[in-house]
Amino acid sequence: MLAVAALTTAAALSLSACGGGDGNSKGDEKIEGAGSTASEKASPSAKASDDGIDRPEVELPDGDKLVFSPDTLGDAKSDAVLRDNANYLRAIDEAIGKRNPKSKTVAFYSKDSAYLGSVDWISGFVKDGTTVTGTVRYYDRKVSFSKDGSAGLTYCADETKGYTKNVKTQKVNVTKATKNSYVAYNDRLRKNDQGVWQTTRSMSKRGSEVCQP
Repeated sequence: MLAVAALTTAAALSLSACGGGDGNSKGDEKIEGAGSTASEKASPSAKASDDGIDRPEVELPDGDKLVFSPDTLGDAKSDAVLRDNANYLRAIDEAIGKRNPKSKTVAFYSKDSAYLGSVDWISGFVKDGTTVTGTVRYYDRKVSFSKDGSAGLTYCADETKGYTKNVKTQKVNVTKATKNSYVAYNDRLRKNDQGVWQTTRSMSKRGSEVCQP
């Protein structure tokens, strides 16, 4: 299955092909998912925000879909964190599709180890001649805030229906779903001078019991 975005325990972002545990994944952590609900929304592209910030438009590769649940929590500050982190994940997939490791949009939504890890992760897809397709679900998204002003975001990813695809042949690498198709994430975000919540660090654990359906 596919792989969206996962930081290694070394604090470097790395996505991995989802589905089975022994497939050709680039990182041993992955995404979230767990049963769909009416509140989940597919995200083909980023929506314009109403906070006055001039955000770049994000378009996912053809056939690629990201679903976020919950999409909002009802608190403006927490919702802003959820929105910008979702845009970060979308930006990574966009960069994979456009074969652009140094995407300005990825840089817009991330910095520090998260950004560096993203560059390495996207570069891996370019080198392998693959892109992403299918659906990855992000669920159980929970936000907390620290006294230093940063935000913590934990969530799960379900990559059972996300796959990699060969750019030249367009052949989809369909892999069997296993417990490693589910990934637990623990991200750190900080609001920059523009008002954007940038992901600065992302840790993940593939096959985490917390995220099993």
